Amino acid sequence: MIARRTFIKRASMVAIAATASAIGGQGRGQQVSNSAGTEPPKLRAPQGACDCHMHIYDPARFPMPPSPRVAPSNATVPDYRMLQKRIGTTRVVVVQPRNYAIDNRVTVDAIAQLGPNARGVAVLHPTVTDAELKALDAAGVRGIRFTLGDPATAVVKVDMIGPLAKRVADLGWHLQFNVEGAQIVELADLLRRLPTQLVFDHLANPPLPAGIEHPSHVIVRGLIDRGRTWVKLSGAYSNGKIGPPSYPEATKTAQAFVSAAPERLVWGSDWPHPSMPNNNKPNDALLFDLLAEWAPEEATRNRILVRNPEALYGFAKSG
Repeated sequence: MIARRTFIKRASMVAIAATASAIGGQGRGQQVSNSAGTEPPKLRAPQGACDCHMHIYDPARFPMPPSPRVAPSNATVPDYRMLQKRIGTTRVVVVQPRNYAIDNRVTVDAIAQLGPNARGVAVLHPTVTDAELKALDAAGVRGIRFTLGDPATAVVKVDMIGPLAKRVADLGWHLQFNVEGAQIVELADLLRRLPTQLVFDHLANPPLPAGIEHPSHVIVRGLIDRGRTWVKLSGAYSNGKIGPPSYPEATKTAQAFVSAAPERLVWGSDWPHPSMPNNNKPNDALLFDLLAEWAPEEATRNRILVRNPEALYGFAKSG
């Protein structure tokens, strides 16, 4: 009898452990590189939730050209899977990081590793061939990115926007912009003429303290109202001087977008947070939980996390 009870007890413990593992870390700590804390978010991710903005760095397999921008370490696909386990997202959009310039192999490889639930955004020059574009499209790339805020590390230039937009329009790709609010004002006429969908990173980076009172916010809202522009709810820590836990400046901007156009928003972690030093990485569970304040209604959050990414990136429809 004692042996039988011992067997039953051990079998029960194994079953409990297996169940805990199957729920992906919810309710227990999960250490993730480039992320503070270990606790899971209080907000439970819906089925099919997508992290629409993150980066992969894999220098052992894909060396990076010299750059003044220090690349994060421990930011490979296996490292990122730990973040997925912690916050509960299952879909992902891999964004080509500046450190790799226009060598998109690391991003294409990451999409392949992550499988059908992954898409990508590349960085290109107008010299890209039609064959290369078709290969990137087949690999899961759905847009190209222009990071123009820091001339010292800029890989692309403003005069490349128009020619590249014409090249990718027939593929149904979008143009993604990581720019400062002042640049949005400068580029407003060009942005209105582009033949593709547009995506603005990190709340469209409105200058502070003006925030949503800055002219750039009005321009982005006008582009959204035309039905051809999206904004990423991401980069809370780069859109405010007051940080965690509330990130009030970013929260004000995010809430304004959610109130105006929830159908044109997606969420992103920005892991491994390349703009932040190694000793000051944000807490990704806290960043995910901000959605509860930014979009208090569950139906709206599900739209931002699931339905909108399906429309923008071409994921299979959930449920």
